[in-house]
Amino acid sequence: MLSVKNELLAALAAELEQLSPGAGAKAAFESPKVAAHGDFACTAAMQLAKPLKLNPRALGEQLKAALEATPAYQRWADAIEIAGPGFLNIRLKPAAKQEVVREVLAAGGRFGCQPARGERVLVEFVSANPTGPLHVGHGRQAAIGDAISNLFATQGWSVHREFYYNDAGVQIDTLTKSTQLRAKGFKPGDDCWPTDSDNPLAKNFYNGDYIADIAEAFKAKATVKADDREFTANGDVEDYDNIRQFAVAYLRNEQDKDLQAFNLHFDEYYLESSLYTSGRVEQAVNKLIAGGHTYEQDGALWLRSTDYGDDKDRVMRKGDGTYTYFVPDVAYHITKWERGYSRVVNIQGTDHHGTIARVRAGLQAAAVGIPQGYPDYVLHTMVRVVKGGEEVKISKRAGSYVTLRDLIEWTSKDAVRFFLLSRKPDTEYTFDVDLAVQQNNDNPVYYVQYAHARICSVLTAWGGDMASLQDADLSALHGPQAQALMLQLAKYPEMLTAATEGEAPHDVTFYLRDLAASYHSYYDAERILVDDDTVKRARLALIAATAQVLHNGLAVLGVSAPRRM
Repeated sequence: MLSVKNELLAALAAELEQLSPGAGAKAAFESPKVAAHGDFACTAAMQLAKPLKLNPRALGEQLKAALEATPAYQRWADAIEIAGPGFLNIRLKPAAKQEVVREVLAAGGRFGCQPARGERVLVEFVSANPTGPLHVGHGRQAAIGDAISNLFATQGWSVHREFYYNDAGVQIDTLTKSTQLRAKGFKPGDDCWPTDSDNPLAKNFYNGDYIADIAEAFKAKATVKADDREFTANGDVEDYDNIRQFAVAYLRNEQDKDLQAFNLHFDEYYLESSLYTSGRVEQAVNKLIAGGHTYEQDGALWLRSTDYGDDKDRVMRKGDGTYTYFVPDVAYHITKWERGYSRVVNIQGTDHHGTIARVRAGLQAAAVGIPQGYPDYVLHTMVRVVKGGEEVKISKRAGSYVTLRDLIEWTSKDAVRFFLLSRKPDTEYTFDVDLAVQQNNDNPVYYVQYAHARICSVLTAWGGDMASLQDADLSALHGPQAQALMLQLAKYPEMLTAATEGEAPHDVTFYLRDLAASYHSYYDAERILVDDDTVKRARLALIAATAQVLHNGLAVLGVSAPRRM
């Protein structure tokens, strides 16, 4: 039906161009607010009436007559109706809607995808410091980032997934000290264990069981390997640097296990420390100083970020000579631009909202050709976990939070991904563990996957050649449920494009639930495996196309499409 729509749009554009030069470029269809009003709506007559000084309804009548005379509308449109002050409601012939079935079966897994566009996008997400297991907030970020990456890929972008982490600083020192105490035989609650709640370092000491596991592995002189590093412990509990390197490698390995359980892979792990050792932080600071965008005050170096829309100027270098955390962020994003990524998307928690203006200000002040608004940010809220009707806040393994692996073990990778993508990222979300394991229509991922499995069982029972369905006579697909299902299938490509442009993977979950509902309604209305071979093959072609789109959409989310349930 995509080809049908394009034909109708081309004819509309030609007629609008005749009415008003330049208007053809704005030819567009909308979805009627009430399905009974038609399949496409066109508001062009109302938009052009004022500049042409014509009555909108009269102009609508003129446009209607012109369209009805075109070959495209004669072939595919069943009727064009005038409504209100000049709306055009277009009803398609059943044959027009049936075209989508052939398009889906011909394109298969590529249905809805665009050809390569020769542009690169870098999506940075998770970016957890190696100080503990990934928590459910990281899980939400992982699901969002991976789905956004998949969306960009459907639109022809070359996608690079990147994980950035801080492998130095206060948090790593805290991790090292916690591990060293455990390796020496101490534990939380012992007299030597920091308990001063007024001391940020003491308050943030890591108390989870995983610290004891690291300490035991260190004493055993274990070797740990992560995607980006490998390290062997020497077992010397007094060797602070060896403990630090081992603990970071151990937790990177643990995070890799979390990501593998989520079926998630990164193209690159980027270390904050490399920005310092390579001199990139100093280079970025020197660019800002040379451009006259900094000043000294109270012993600190400041960025005039208010010149670029920030609400106040920001300290870059503190009096003790260390840099504030946004400075390496600026250097890091300059590297993204220099690596050729014309578009960059950062997936971060809403607590990073304050960094957006200062990072963008630093990038503009650096004057290296980066456009305004670079990078894009998708901010997400944290996740509450409810189990047995009560909120779960603590994991024994992590010590203070529910981990991503906990959630996967309690439910499944598919449920975690689908659930965490089922709301807009910036809205609060409560993950109901009990709902996620239910096998009924209240569970959204089960509802969608069951639709796919239900189709597969029918196709298996038929047992025919799937390729032969591409040539099926589809004229029997004229019932209201069949037509509604075909219209739903036809929405998939535009939904993908809009979801990509809006960086909104939740749109895919909404669409899949609607598609599953359309299929279940169709299945309840029409028996598939009837005696009439022509009717049977038409219906099989329709449900095979539906299974393909369900499979494609679930793949965007990183969720499986089971053949049996």
